[in-house]
Amino acid sequence: MRKEIGQFLAFLKHEKNASPHTIACYKRDLLQLAGYLEERKVVLRGIDNVILRGFLAKLQENQNKKSTVARKLAAIRSFFQFCIKKKWLEDNPAKVVATPKQEKHVPSFLSEDEMAQFLDLPQTTQPLDLRDKAALELLYATGMRVSELTGLNLDDLHFSERLVRVRGKGKKERLIPFGKKAEDSLAFYIRSRFQINKGNIEAEALFLNYRGERLSSRSVERIVDKYIRLTAVQRKISPHSLRHSFASHLLSRGADLRVIQELLGHESLATTQKYTHLNLRQLLEVYKKSHPRS
Repeated sequence: MRKEIGQFLAFLKHEKNASPHTIACYKRDLLQLAGYLEERKVVLRGIDNVILRGFLAKLQENQNKKSTVARKLAAIRSFFQFCIKKKWLEDNPAKVVATPKQEKHVPSFLSEDEMAQFLDLPQTTQPLDLRDKAALELLYATGMRVSELTGLNLDDLHFSERLVRVRGKGKKERLIPFGKKAEDSLAFYIRSRFQINKGNIEAEALFLNYRGERLSSRSVERIVDKYIRLTAVQRKISPHSLRHSFASHLLSRGADLRVIQELLGHESLATTQKYTHLNLRQLLEVYKKSHPRS
């Protein structure tokens, strides 16, 4: 089955334009299944839904989260569909295997006051501090993913229109506006960018590390963690929390959900709807203003 997995991963890369992260996840999940089948001497054509349920049960015994099990099952279904397309299989044995019911949770996010305090923290004129402020301001101003931020190049910024070109999942491009605060922070950073590593820097990348190389997603996590520790916020906040905050604040100020969907680059409106976690006070205010007999 490993040979077939290799062909499937090549298909994802060259024909589906899947991101390196997606391909790595699919590879890890499918090779885990391959190992399970090899231990039981089951070949590709011998796989049925009973064997797959045994694999998922094993994952749950090993304390895998329901979201992890669901992701692995989705990868397996996609792989088997590819096998059908290649005529290696006649049917998809995973189609009758139920996806584990997911726990619903409210995404972590910052209030508007907490966000203002957080974004005011990088205050020196050192190039790396200016970089931190520009990166954080742009994350909140656009709601882009961390991988989209680190993938930005200098020529993706259009200051005259205050727009940034983002390459999202599946290499799909979209334009996102940003505000004056982000514009000012970016301008200050770009003027000092060439001071990083004495000018020995990667020419295209917008955000650089101290060695002059493209900033990594892990480095952005460290930057967020560094500044959140200086605030009064006690809960766990990640770079993705800035994306949640962006969507939540737009929604609470009356933005249409479909506009937010477009800005975030979600294919499905259902994905965007998780941001509709208005608090009770907001609900009551909207109800009193809107209902004719309130």
